[in-house]
Amino acid sequence: MNDSLNNKDSSQSPSFGGVGEAFPGTVHQTPGGGVLLGKMDQVINWARSNSLWPLVFGTSCCAIEMMSAAAAKYDWSRFGFEVARATPRQADVIIIAGTIVNKMAPVLKRLYDQMADPKYVVAMGACATSGGPFFYNTYSVVKGADHVIPVDVYIAGCPPRPEALIHALITLQEKIKSGLTREQIRMKKPEQSF
Repeated sequence: MNDSLNNKDSSQSPSFGGVGEAFPGTVHQTPGGGVLLGKMDQVINWARSNSLWPLVFGTSCCAIEMMSAAAAKYDWSRFGFEVARATPRQADVIIIAGTIVNKMAPVLKRLYDQMADPKYVVAMGACATSGGPFFYNTYSVVKGADHVIPVDVYIAGCPPRPEALIHALITLQEKIKSGLTREQIRMKKPEQSF
């Protein structure tokens, strides 16, 4: 068995955590073991993507599906979303699950502003993405979370299944690893002054 381990290609990355994902970089074998070489940005993005702490913001029926995704049957902690926080100061990603009314929009904005950078947003369900099928022309409902705060990943459905939420969170992880989230792109651009 040790022979099969020693015959591995040294350019392959070892698999760490998650769904068969590899740690970014390459392993160079040395007499005393191995040395892992990679870019620091890739390592930081890998670490961020695998330790997201969600702030749950459930206002209606989508919150039940979100609770189900965190419960034993679907168990989002297997994918790196272990610690659901009740305070924005300890959260990385806010999951908006449900209708946002005009009176709730300032509260959502305040919670988003209290989160530390980098921060990410997932809009879950028809109400959070577009104002909802039942309240679309209602004066009191915001026509989507992106009218209040910027959104990274949208989830369609009314309400979406727990699998859809887990898929969206995995999509967010992939965006973070590749450096394509709204927050990462903003940090790379130089500030423009007029």
